[in-house]
Amino acid sequence: MRIVDQLARMLNIRNDQVEAVLNLVKEGATIPFIARYRKEHTGSLDEVVIAEIIAANGKLEKLAARKDFVLKAIGALGALTPKLRAQIEAAVSLSEVEDSYRPFKKKKRSRAQVAIDKGLLPLAKRMMRQENLDFWQEARKFVNTDLIDEEACLQGARDIVAQWIADDANTRKVLRKQFLQESTVVAKVITTKKKKEEAQRFRDYFSYEEKVSRIAAHRFLAIMRGKKEGYLRVQVRPEFEKVLARLSERVLRQRNKSTSHLQLAIEDSYNRLLIPSLEKEALQSLKERADTASVTVFSKNMRELLMAPAYGERASIGIDPGFRTGCKLVVVSRQGKLLHYETIFPFLSDRKERAERTILNLQQKHKIEAIAIGNGTAGKETFQFLKTLAWITKPDLVLVNESGASIYSASPIARKEFPDLDLTYRGAVSIARRLMDPLAELVKIDPKSVGVGQYQHDVNQALLRESLTQVVSSCVNTVGVELNTASPELLSYVSGLGPQLAQNIVDHREANGPFQSRNQLKKVKRLGPKAFEQAAGFLRIREPKNPLDASGIHPERYPLLEQISRDLNCSTLDLMKNKQERERVNWKRYQSQKVGMPTLMDIRSELEKPGRDPRGVFENTQFRDDVNSIEDLKTGMYLDGIITNVTNFGAFVDIGVHQDGLVHISQLANRFVSNPMDIVRVNQKIRVRVTEIDLQRNRIALSMKEQD
Repeated sequence: MRIVDQLARMLNIRNDQVEAVLNLVKEGATIPFIARYRKEHTGSLDEVVIAEIIAANGKLEKLAARKDFVLKAIGALGALTPKLRAQIEAAVSLSEVEDSYRPFKKKKRSRAQVAIDKGLLPLAKRMMRQENLDFWQEARKFVNTDLIDEEACLQGARDIVAQWIADDANTRKVLRKQFLQESTVVAKVITTKKKKEEAQRFRDYFSYEEKVSRIAAHRFLAIMRGKKEGYLRVQVRPEFEKVLARLSERVLRQRNKSTSHLQLAIEDSYNRLLIPSLEKEALQSLKERADTASVTVFSKNMRELLMAPAYGERASIGIDPGFRTGCKLVVVSRQGKLLHYETIFPFLSDRKERAERTILNLQQKHKIEAIAIGNGTAGKETFQFLKTLAWITKPDLVLVNESGASIYSASPIARKEFPDLDLTYRGAVSIARRLMDPLAELVKIDPKSVGVGQYQHDVNQALLRESLTQVVSSCVNTVGVELNTASPELLSYVSGLGPQLAQNIVDHREANGPFQSRNQLKKVKRLGPKAFEQAAGFLRIREPKNPLDASGIHPERYPLLEQISRDLNCSTLDLMKNKQERERVNWKRYQSQKVGMPTLMDIRSELEKPGRDPRGVFENTQFRDDVNSIEDLKTGMYLDGIITNVTNFGAFVDIGVHQDGLVHISQLANRFVSNPMDIVRVNQKIRVRVTEIDLQRNRIALSMKEQD
């Protein structure tokens, strides 16, 4: 079956849709571009399906390449039978291909190979054929100086048979399936006193068992972290008797004088060769499954975080709070440019008044509309301090999630942007900008450091990096990027660009002034026709000469808009500003082979709301004034909060006390919940009830359940 046919069947879509995506990718098109501007080609497939096609195609190509290698390798040995070729060509996974190749791989000097070298292959073949003969008498023929007695000969023959059984592709396939369906993950603590004392955070797994088919990703990753750190022993244990019986059924075709010898070979193959190998495969399979589940959780959380509504371009103050060392304060312009920085001490009695004057003066001088306060240590106290000031015009006071701000402040990006600024002030700048536009600021931080997801340091890092990069790229291109103010980091995620072209755009902007049109991008160093095609529609220009440059309409469709304008005897600007003019357009008239109704409807939407931000309207979260620390909490108390992270086992909620509380999956709703993301999402505002407070472990248990 062709790869295209396989993909279409796997994803339940048409062959022509698969072919269109693969051809566009081959031509250099990106996922956001294909999804947004090539709907006629793909039948309006969304980014998720397009990404699935690309990923699945990569796996199938890898599988095909491995099949080709194995076929050639076995063929070179003169051992490729028609049956074996058909078996390899029909394989649907790499493990099946490797099973077929296994008997022909060069092995270390195994017990089976030693026995073969001693001349016991004929005896092993007769045993495997289950011939009804006296094998003790037959073994006597092979006794020599290397094989001192009949038992040594029979043991050697059994070693060869055990290897054949373990190398049989169909046997491995059947047992592998049974292993993954019916075996159990077993974890036990390493029993030395020192290890047990150091391993307390893994105490839930000191003596733990759970079926492979049921174990959740976060529990498996926690167990494997304990194993990696040397505190836990981990095994995958099958139902031994059941699996051994299944193996015997496959090998034993009859009962005769060979049976007792063959049974010993089966048990040896099972215990010495199959169990260790299949256990290793099972752990790897579980790890891949856990990685995929965890990366999916991380990616969904990251999307919600990046797509949080922006406060907008307004002059702001950013504060990185602190008690003893003071609050690091910065003023940034509407465009995020640093205008002022200093440290204030609102929690020292002799310096509090000066801190008040400083804030009020800066607010008046720079016409500050918002103050962003980091939500870490002293954040809530700083918020309360600001509420008490004698404002003439009170700005919005917003507690901002500061996760990752310290990572940014020490990063090469921050050092390049503010080479002479202390890193503590860089963190305050990041906090202010994160309020104004979370997406533009968060792209500067390693996604693993933004405080969402589960066990992100334990999963496959290449898979995590690929998935998060795709999420960031999707969000950036969904929102669109202001060409004349965007940082190189933000521009680098625009479809068709990347770090070097992004930097070239910024360099061109600094050397020649703001871009007046998208068309001027063609003058940027090394930005060729393909990069322009991929990027232009996602870049916006504020107050451009051509009003379409502020929209999500691709430049390749400008001639079409000009034709529509001529037909209606109006301008493009009239189409964008005047609803009556838009309603005069007969869109069906402009359908063609290149431009179908999906694209025309997208154009109509853009004309109605050009450059619309899809992230929604910003809403400030208000926490209770009388709850500032975990000590202020009481069981049964109701609080408003905002979700900061969603995992497979529940949701973490900021309730304004520095330590996030956990709503366990069992407390998310009055009904059974299998996936927390069906109920909650990052940045969602919710009301919770405090159910348990553990001061010793600094843990807060919350519930979203409605009480009778």
